[in-house]
Amino acid sequence: MPSATPLQHVDRAAGGRYPKSARVLRTAEFRNIYDNGVRFSTPLFAAFCLSRPASDAGSGPRLGLTVPRAVGKSVQRNRIKRRLREAFRLHRARFGCWDIVLNPRRAVLDATFAEIERALEKVIQRCPA
Repeated sequence: MPSATPLQHVDRAAGGRYPKSARVLRTAEFRNIYDNGVRFSTPLFAAFCLSRPASDAGSGPRLGLTVPRAVGKSVQRNRIKRRLREAFRLHRARFGCWDIVLNPRRAVLDATFAEIERALEKVIQRCPA
């Protein structure tokens, strides 16, 4: 009988991973995106897009999420963040060199994953090239 093997890391295609370098994490970065970025609204979230200089192009697009307590309890907020991160990860290659911050609305709780992807697609189309 074969012994149980530990789970192995699956190496995904180049666009398939979501490293920490693809996240907006610092307060100063969020503030810069809010102050200098372009704001777009969808029924599911508000999005702020800010183009990054070509010198930072190597890291690709970055995503920041701010989910207020008014949206739901911690389990709901974490679920929203996981779903938005996954939708971003799937479409990351299409964003170019942008910093994007998403502020979800309560409607995202009831949205299907396909609806989230469509809303993110609108952000991709509206971010100036």
